[in-house]
Amino acid sequence: MKRRTFLKRSIQGSALLCASQFPLAAFAQGQKELCILHTNDVHSRLDPFPMDGGKYQGLGGIKARERLIRNKRQEKSNVLLFDAGDMFQGTPYFNLFKGEAEIKMMNLLGYNAGTIGNHDFDNGIEQLANVLTIADFPLINCNYDFTHTPLEHKVLPYKIFKQDGLKIGVLGVGIELDGLVLKSLYGHTKYNDPISSANKMAALLKEKKKCDYIICLSHLGYKYESNKVSDLILARESENIHLIIGGHTHTFLKKPTELLNKKNKVVLINQVGWAGINLGEININFDHTSNIKHSSFALVINSK
Repeated sequence: MKRRTFLKRSIQGSALLCASQFPLAAFAQGQKELCILHTNDVHSRLDPFPMDGGKYQGLGGIKARERLIRNKRQEKSNVLLFDAGDMFQGTPYFNLFKGEAEIKMMNLLGYNAGTIGNHDFDNGIEQLANVLTIADFPLINCNYDFTHTPLEHKVLPYKIFKQDGLKIGVLGVGIELDGLVLKSLYGHTKYNDPISSANKMAALLKEKKKCDYIICLSHLGYKYESNKVSDLILARESENIHLIIGGHTHTFLKKPTELLNKKNKVVLINQVGWAGINLGEININFDHTSNIKHSSFALVINSK
């Protein structure tokens, strides 16, 4: 091939690569991987369960979780850590420190975001707002209207995380508080339908914000015998959500549940019990054609 022809074709190829916004790393490696770590319903369990012969003796605790998270961050380059609500209530740490101990520990572990559970209101909405001032991570919820409450402008409807050229959109939804939490604790918070709220936010993240992957942090509960809104119902009625990280029902799933949404696309649902006994892990692989493949498992936290 003549030198002039070679240079011309090389320039055309470079221009085509740039015009398509195709990342060079993906061209060389073929795919990118994102690792999602998650907890739910930790309920102030900062220490492992005591060695008293109980079912969960020796399991859980901040020390063991920190080790697992640190190891994953050393193994993988793109790691995000989320919580699906009910950080508070369950041990004397909450009674003594009113949520500060839990938030400080989550800061040390490097949580990227969480959502709000019903027990996170147990010291009242004003105290929840106060303790959030020391958080290094946001709480995300799009179906609670906090207008004219202490949490106004302190909770995000969504957040976008940029990882290795990928845009990861995260939204959050919470359970109906009326009848579950004393009104004096959640004040003038208004509850909106989580399905329509989640679909509206997910559409914004996909269509306007151009997110590659959309995660819903949910404190709705995995499933119910009644027609109460659950993660299973949300998944079937959703349109753009890829992954639901759930809480509230303390459900131990051996592996994530897969369901089809309204567009006949797979939605993954995971929940890892309670008390920090398990740390959930979801690995997502993206190839250069934007196809998404999941592999996942839960890690049992052991303090030994």
